[in-house]
Amino acid sequence: MGKPAKPSPAAPPPRPAPSKTVHSALLTYASMLSLLSLCPPFVILLWYTMVHADGSVVGTYQHLRDHGLLEGLRSIWPMPTVVAGKIILGFALFEAALQLLLPGKRFEGPVSPSGNVPVYKANGLQAYAVTLATYLSLWWFGIFNPAIVYDHLGEIFSTLVFGSFVFCILLYIKGHVAPSSSDSGSSGNAIIDFYWGMELYPRIGKHFDIKVFTNCRFGMMSWAVLAVTYCIKQYEMNGRVADSMLVNTALMLIYITKFYWWESGYWCTMDIAHDRAGFYICWGCLVWVPSIYTSPGMYLVNHPVNLGPQLALSILLAGILCIYINYDCDRQRQEFRRTNGKCLVWGKAPTKIVASYQTTNGETKTSLLLTSGWWGLTRHFHYVPEILSAFFWTVPALFDHFLPYFYVIFLTILLLDRAKRDDDRCSSKYGKYWKTYCNKVPYRVIPGIY
Repeated sequence: MGKPAKPSPAAPPPRPAPSKTVHSALLTYASMLSLLSLCPPFVILLWYTMVHADGSVVGTYQHLRDHGLLEGLRSIWPMPTVVAGKIILGFALFEAALQLLLPGKRFEGPVSPSGNVPVYKANGLQAYAVTLATYLSLWWFGIFNPAIVYDHLGEIFSTLVFGSFVFCILLYIKGHVAPSSSDSGSSGNAIIDFYWGMELYPRIGKHFDIKVFTNCRFGMMSWAVLAVTYCIKQYEMNGRVADSMLVNTALMLIYITKFYWWESGYWCTMDIAHDRAGFYICWGCLVWVPSIYTSPGMYLVNHPVNLGPQLALSILLAGILCIYINYDCDRQRQEFRRTNGKCLVWGKAPTKIVASYQTTNGETKTSLLLTSGWWGLTRHFHYVPEILSAFFWTVPALFDHFLPYFYVIFLTILLLDRAKRDDDRCSSKYGKYWKTYCNKVPYRVIPGIY
């Protein structure tokens, strides 16, 4: 791996202008205060409800009502422990070592706003295979019991809540004193800088990309590891794994496998190529992903629903179909970009719009906007099968409780917001070309509706 290319040393790092690609300052303040004040206790309350309150939101509410909000929350909030710290640190160091040491192809990301080209080592699929093989081997040979992770889950989430906040403070300081590239700078507002981030591509040394670690290797990998953990815990509790848990775990692992198969494509998306490394994205990947994204499986540990072969297989196949469509959307666009539009889309030459734009250092570049295939249906059609995939790995829980479906609701809101932010960014970047694109592909996410 190499360093991102740098512009001329004579050019100082650009000071970002107010951007149309993020929310207003007022909404940023509201979002930040919400994340800081509501999301950490929500992570703990969700864990408590799933593990200790039989999945009942009403049960948790009654506990807080009977004890008072603050005292009730304090009584259920586990403190960070040495055991939790060792589990998190061991996992983080293992994933960091795999990121650095495993072989992988060189991959160049999209040109940054400052004209830099970030370079990555694409070894996520190998790291994923090694992680799962190692974790299952430790369990199989009696070296480490994954049930310990489940038994200390509250302490682990609590440690992540506080530890990730400290991590984000360090990222903020690094952005001020030791930025990794010219794709860094201050908005002039410390709150916005902390929340949205200072650096687009923060690195430690030449080869360790921090956002790849937080988003892909810690966040996504912990999702897979916890999915397996919940399955093993149910087996140890009941001597068998219910078909509902098998469907949930299988679909999650298939989805995550798809992610790592396509990881280099993810490096071209908004999360990596446009969102800076701040509290919004890094705290989310380090805390929200392992807790919220895995919550349907967390619920199923103590609620082994028996679906029956026919229903279980139907849900599994429907989920796999949605995951495949989600993958094919991304594959279609990636192939279009890789071949500079010289490929077939659904058996035909693709239709496209040639759009020009300027980087922050004044250089004029062009992009091709795909307007056929999946991308001719809506501008963000790939979010539809992604939301449906989440529904199908949640629906094995059936409908006795509402909370397992929180992730599906959250994901829907997240992706609709992301679609709007991406449209705003593209409108600012491409101007009249984006208007032409929107006229040709008028719907944002759902064909004929939105």
